[in-house]
Amino acid sequence: MVMKQMKTQLKPDRYREGATQDERLLERVEDLQAMGMDAWRIFRIMGEFVEGFEEMSEIGPAVSIFGSARANSDTPMYQECVETARLLGEAGFAIITGGGPGMMEAANRGAKEGGATSVGCNIELPFEQESNDFIDVSIDFRYFFVRKTMFVKYAEAFVIFPGGFGTMDELFESLTLIQTHKVRHFPLVLFGSDYWGGLLDWLRDTMVDEGKITRDHIVAGYKTRMAALSGS
Repeated sequence: MVMKQMKTQLKPDRYREGATQDERLLERVEDLQAMGMDAWRIFRIMGEFVEGFEEMSEIGPAVSIFGSARANSDTPMYQECVETARLLGEAGFAIITGGGPGMMEAANRGAKEGGATSVGCNIELPFEQESNDFIDVSIDFRYFFVRKTMFVKYAEAFVIFPGGFGTMDELFESLTLIQTHKVRHFPLVLFGSDYWGGLLDWLRDTMVDEGKITRDHIVAGYKTRMAALSGS
């Protein structure tokens, strides 16, 4: 009886109003009609990759910058992000962000100030996320995994400012790619030692001590490949 109730409660509602394409893709399906819809969805995914490749292939060397969409423009960290992006732009790098507000806006603003191409890779969400006003190349994505491919494929490095789950997702995906040598010579900089210090301590003191990763991973991931933590 309990299992039957759980099955009823967990059964996906494929036609829920406002469901995103990512949400529909990840729903479990049982009936043949839904399975057929999933099979055809591959063409939409393929088209999204093609559009992304075409738009991104002409931006030249770039750096992807991540951080919280909830950061206010009057905070010191926002201004640090603007300055970082500006300096990278003046050094000849385009700036890629998620295209939204907060730190993404700060990075795109800095790119414009530095005379660099400013790229925003926006994502379809259940709530509206409008692109910021500092973008030269704006691309809308339905699927997170397609969007994240663009962040890595067209970037020479990542700079990661304080953020939430999305920022953590991008951080650990990139670390996994570095650890498994899927990408090489890929600097990854965490900006804000106060914010990230506790996480790095946990990786060293818990994951290494428990044998889930080795200390070599920490050295390679956080010193040689990532560069030093920035201050502020």
